[in-house]
Amino acid sequence: MAFAPDINEKLARARADIRMGVPVVLVAPSGDGSLVLAAETIDAARLAELRALSPLAVIAITDHRAETLKARAYDGDLARIMLPPDATLAWVRGIADPADDLRSPMKGPLRSEREGRADLHRAGIALVKAARLLPAVLVAPLSNPEAFAADNNLTLLPAQAALDEGLTPLHPVISARLPLDVSEAGRLHIFRPEDGAEEHYAVEIGQPRRDAPVLARLHSACFTGDLLGSLKCDCGPQLRGALAQMGAEGAGVLLYLNQEGRGIGLANKMRAYSLQDQGFDTVEANHRLGFEDDERDFRIGAEILRRMGFTQVRLMTNNPSKVARMEDCGITVTERVPLKVGHTRHNAHYLATKAKKSGHLL
Repeated sequence: MAFAPDINEKLARARADIRMGVPVVLVAPSGDGSLVLAAETIDAARLAELRALSPLAVIAITDHRAETLKARAYDGDLARIMLPPDATLAWVRGIADPADDLRSPMKGPLRSEREGRADLHRAGIALVKAARLLPAVLVAPLSNPEAFAADNNLTLLPAQAALDEGLTPLHPVISARLPLDVSEAGRLHIFRPEDGAEEHYAVEIGQPRRDAPVLARLHSACFTGDLLGSLKCDCGPQLRGALAQMGAEGAGVLLYLNQEGRGIGLANKMRAYSLQDQGFDTVEANHRLGFEDDERDFRIGAEILRRMGFTQVRLMTNNPSKVARMEDCGITVTERVPLKVGHTRHNAHYLATKAKKSGHLL
């Protein structure tokens, strides 16, 4: 029926469910299925039901988090940790969240599964990452996943939908004139992805030519820096500096991509800040949380540029990998334009880490 949700709509529903602590059922192409809950949002009642449902339930964490916990990641990119008989909600949260790692470093001994496939566990981690939750999931196998989902009114999702690394199509919603401090000839474009994820924005200054390289900036949202004036990063000064240069030149396009905290979300970014207060640098903090150094998807920026008719850019960035990603996506970068602003005593260590570990040219 036309009223039934398509795969993108089911994916959006699954993300919303898992954020609220509601389980989802993931199904592999083989027909195998599992009940999946986010470790961050599960409650004590559902944990007890999960334990009663299957003695084979595990908590899956990424290899980065497993390394922190000294757990064996037999599956390469993740570890499937067996739940001990006395596992409590606090134990589950302690495995997922590194907040008390230094105060209580001994979480184990932790026993990792090494037999069987980890596809559904991998899909579960991808799903909670997309929901901007900690990358840890509780997974219990189901003998009849379709019937279980129907009986419990749960979202049933093909695992491949969560694992699919293809870019969800983006569609322009509206654009309107927006006079700015840096240029009265401003225009804001709104783009919406089909999978119900966050919208992304393009700020167009003047009337840049589509047949010539445009001065462009791919700027990831930073609530703390852009809006609050945080001194822990250089994001706010970069945003304002890029717009000022575009205004001075009379033309440009700034893409404002809703990928807060290098793609991990604001709550996890604050968790990383808390870990930095314990002495870890920004990369180490991300790894202790279970994330990669950078979880952003710059294909979004390339797709928006193409949608707006741009194929060549003078890219304002200090990050060579951003240049490479644009080139990989078919956008020609004719020039890398440095954007060295916002250095303070508060962010000196952060910037040094970006230069040393992420290759930024600072």
